[in-house]
Amino acid sequence: MPPSCRCAFTLNPMLTSELDFKLPADRIAQLPTDRRDDSRLLVYRREQRELSHHHFHELPNLLPYKLSIFRNDVCVLKARIPGKRPTGGMVECLLLRPSGTSEDTWRCLLKPGRKTARAGKFFLPDEYTATVVDSLSSGEYLVKFDLPKDENLAEMADRIGTLPLPPYVRRPADKKDESRYQTVYAKGENRSAVAAPTAGLHFTPKILDKLNDKGHSFYDLTLSVGLGTFRPIETERIEDHPMHGEEYSIGPKAKKALHANDHNNLAIGTTSVRTIEHFLLHPDPEPSKTTFAETDLFIRAPYTFRGVDHLLTNFHLPGSTLLCLVSAFLSPGNEDGLSILKDIYAQAICSEYRFFSYGDAMLIL
Repeated sequence: MPPSCRCAFTLNPMLTSELDFKLPADRIAQLPTDRRDDSRLLVYRREQRELSHHHFHELPNLLPYKLSIFRNDVCVLKARIPGKRPTGGMVECLLLRPSGTSEDTWRCLLKPGRKTARAGKFFLPDEYTATVVDSLSSGEYLVKFDLPKDENLAEMADRIGTLPLPPYVRRPADKKDESRYQTVYAKGENRSAVAAPTAGLHFTPKILDKLNDKGHSFYDLTLSVGLGTFRPIETERIEDHPMHGEEYSIGPKAKKALHANDHNNLAIGTTSVRTIEHFLLHPDPEPSKTTFAETDLFIRAPYTFRGVDHLLTNFHLPGSTLLCLVSAFLSPGNEDGLSILKDIYAQAICSEYRFFSYGDAMLIL
């Protein structure tokens, strides 16, 4: 690791407080780059412990030969929808995910929560009526929607809602976000995420074509990114953190590629990693069918990865489970990954990389 920047911070892999680090506010990206592939790309080679600086459009020339590339094709739902209480007060409802009991009952965040729960109902004229069924210990609410039009809740939200940008993006979503806070390979029929799989935001159709031309193969999976991705670890010890669950699906083609031994695998983003690792941890009784499951897998050091050889990811929040995952990947099976990560992040801060969802990327080889 080059010693030119002395911004390192000390971390302890067992205590959550040690996952914190000082990040200047101007390092938190508030806007995407003008072009997706204009973002910067920090490359870390684990075997040599070498770090180098690039731009994302160089990616096709930086990857090893003929990889199987796994990507999350989920589409971000315009999950923030307006409403009114019967008394006339305004309500903001953030759709999180279907409850599993019925298609029209969802887990939601409500603002204001207690007032809306006491009112029992909220609505938007000519669009929907919602009943607050239950208040959950997580701070979420179980809400049943009645829609007068011939459409499902995701379709209605896509029509009247707005994108739920992360809380550290301190501005309202605009028209540009409707395209830039989606990957170019997101599938509209998979509108089930409240946050983008941000490592994929850097890709352009041109880069995908170049990767295809170089012999790489792409495999899609779908993980519905939930609000838990933004929630910090709140327990004193990392291992005591209750990991949030996220639903995923993975089809026969991707499953077959994961069981093959003739290619190395690159995961685009931590969501792809969680999907792959959870799938490979469990028997697959029906390999010719799509697997639907939910993962609450908490990847932290020491961890031996079963299906991921290389990782493309962004720079993540202090105190987050994503830091734990990336730390584990930097030194699989060992406990020194967090110290490696702190040095890489120190270099990135000193080199003025942009952090979080609209920020720059890191490739771990």
